[in-house]
Amino acid sequence: MKNGFLKALGFDPVAKQTSIKTELVAGIVTFLAMAYILTVNPSQIFGAGSVYWASAFIATALGAIIGTLLMAFLAKMPLAQASGMGLNSMLGGMIGGWGGYGLFTPGQAFMLVLISGLLFLMLSLIKIKGKTFRELVFDGMPTAVRSSISVGIGLFIAYIGFQNAGIIVADPYVQVGLVNFSNFESCKPAIVAFIGLFLIAILDKLHVKGSVILGIIGATVVGIPFGVTDLSVLAGDGAISWKFWENFANFFGGENSVFLSFVDSFKDGFIPEGGSVFTVIMVVITLCMIDMFDTMGTIVGCCGGNRVLSDENNKPHNYGKIMISDAVATCAGSMLGTSTVTTFVESGAGVSAGGRTGLTSFTTACMFFLAMFAMPVFAVIPGAATAAALIYVGVLMMKNNIKSVDMSDAIGATSAFLTIVVMLLSYSITKGIGIGLVTYTVMSAIAYVIGLVKFAIDKKEKPAWNVSVVALIVTALFCVYFFVPTTL
Repeated sequence: MKNGFLKALGFDPVAKQTSIKTELVAGIVTFLAMAYILTVNPSQIFGAGSVYWASAFIATALGAIIGTLLMAFLAKMPLAQASGMGLNSMLGGMIGGWGGYGLFTPGQAFMLVLISGLLFLMLSLIKIKGKTFRELVFDGMPTAVRSSISVGIGLFIAYIGFQNAGIIVADPYVQVGLVNFSNFESCKPAIVAFIGLFLIAILDKLHVKGSVILGIIGATVVGIPFGVTDLSVLAGDGAISWKFWENFANFFGGENSVFLSFVDSFKDGFIPEGGSVFTVIMVVITLCMIDMFDTMGTIVGCCGGNRVLSDENNKPHNYGKIMISDAVATCAGSMLGTSTVTTFVESGAGVSAGGRTGLTSFTTACMFFLAMFAMPVFAVIPGAATAAALIYVGVLMMKNNIKSVDMSDAIGATSAFLTIVVMLLSYSITKGIGIGLVTYTVMSAIAYVIGLVKFAIDKKEKPAWNVSVVALIVTALFCVYFFVPTTL
């Protein structure tokens, strides 16, 4: 009966080789891994302690709920969405906080996010020879770059975990370094994260279901005597309050609301004072490209290599609907008052926990809904505990996908290596894919020209051109993205 009802909703755990219990656990794991966005996002856009913080928190939660429900019922995939890290920093830099110290007003910034979302949606709907533009982009990506995305995403997820736990810290001489374990006070979060990581790995080794969520809970408990888990948050006396009714009132009608703030751009104008039409165009293109390639890289990283979720080319099932879900969520997020809503790499935590259907993402959306009413409960879980899960997801993605990267061809190997390394070191999925694609295209073109010259001389072997038209177009767009300056 249960399976019949779920099948009617579009969820079929049996067909996807999973169970209802596993799907529910996976959804909770995904939420716990990405719940940090609820508190981080408002601070990134408006600044910690801003009077708009509570309103932005609700906007963040609602954006995540809408985007993740789209993944559940439209795309029917175990993926979750929320305001993207990096994109929220860009938005915060554009407006310089709600006080308007940046080039753009908040209304103008949210309007540009909306326009980028509409452009993104258009590219997800327009079809050329039976395929949307975004599907053509995926199919036209060189195999070397495409196969390396999953590995890069895994390292990227792990790196986020290392940073959140304070294992990797800033170093004035070599930029980043390892935390000083001889200083017990400074390394407490790192120790808690390692304990959580060890617990997850040992439980997984023993084939214990829900090892990730058990590891997160275990690390949270261990964090109490270490002083890493802050139980005082449960009092709800600070910014994270139990008084959700006041927060909702402020969000929908208070003077400190960010809801529908994008309509202010109709009064202020789309072009910022001191800016230009070209600046606006480049910002929209940049937002659209980051969302497009972050999403593409994320879903390939989370679903690639899993034949229940992707095909033999590592293309996720329901790819077009995933992209539409992402684009609609971006539009909705901008109207709510948050930055670009995109698919989260932390979805990989839920997939690793056994998530295979939209029931996983539905569960995650429900958790975000509950979080609006009981944020102090979820805020107790320290970043060090969720970091352990992220690091282990990185381990699994490396293990499952590194074997699919073909390193036999010099150009392909170099491009794959750069995709992985740049993605990690630049802290950007988009930049990693962009560098990998540009270098592959440039090196292939040079090799092709040299091959033509050799063929003209010895008439032995005519070289083959193996770069698609779509790859050339996207390479050109990335060249604009990398080399054309924008003034923000």
